[in-house]
Amino acid sequence: MSAFEELVEAHGSALLGYASRLTRGDHHRAEDVVQETWLRAWRNLDRMTEDRGSVRAWLMRVAHNIVVDQYRSRRARPTEVEMPEGDPTSVPGPADEVLNRVVVGSVLEALPPTHRSTVVEVYFADRTAAGAAEVLSVPVGTVKSRVHKALRVLRAELPAPAALEAA
Repeated sequence: MSAFEELVEAHGSALLGYASRLTRGDHHRAEDVVQETWLRAWRNLDRMTEDRGSVRAWLMRVAHNIVVDQYRSRRARPTEVEMPEGDPTSVPGPADEVLNRVVVGSVLEALPPTHRSTVVEVYFADRTAAGAAEVLSVPVGTVKSRVHKALRVLRAELPAPAALEAA
């Protein structure tokens, strides 16, 4: 029997029991901890002698450190979130695009022409306030106030998302 096999024979069950307690009874996780502990012991086999200190205490300390490292790494990772229902990679179909255009078009009709043209320049032509002001030949402050007022009207006129899904 090799020195490593003797080490496993002498301390294996105690190490697994200790790892099980550290992992609160999670047997699979405890086995992973023990396996990692044995790997580290195998790498340091030349130092695994009683004249250098308690081998069992060294094994227990290594197992403890592995569990602490796992705990810390789990806390450092972001929390997992549930995937939304349905296919998150689905692309809206042509019918959805038509519906969106009809809804947006009818809601934009509720705006005064000056506000509508400002919203179109800022959001649909993707211009900055300064760029829209230059195209519309108005001051930048006028563009900002028109957009603000237009968005207030649009929020009031736009149907709720649940109403859009039901349509």
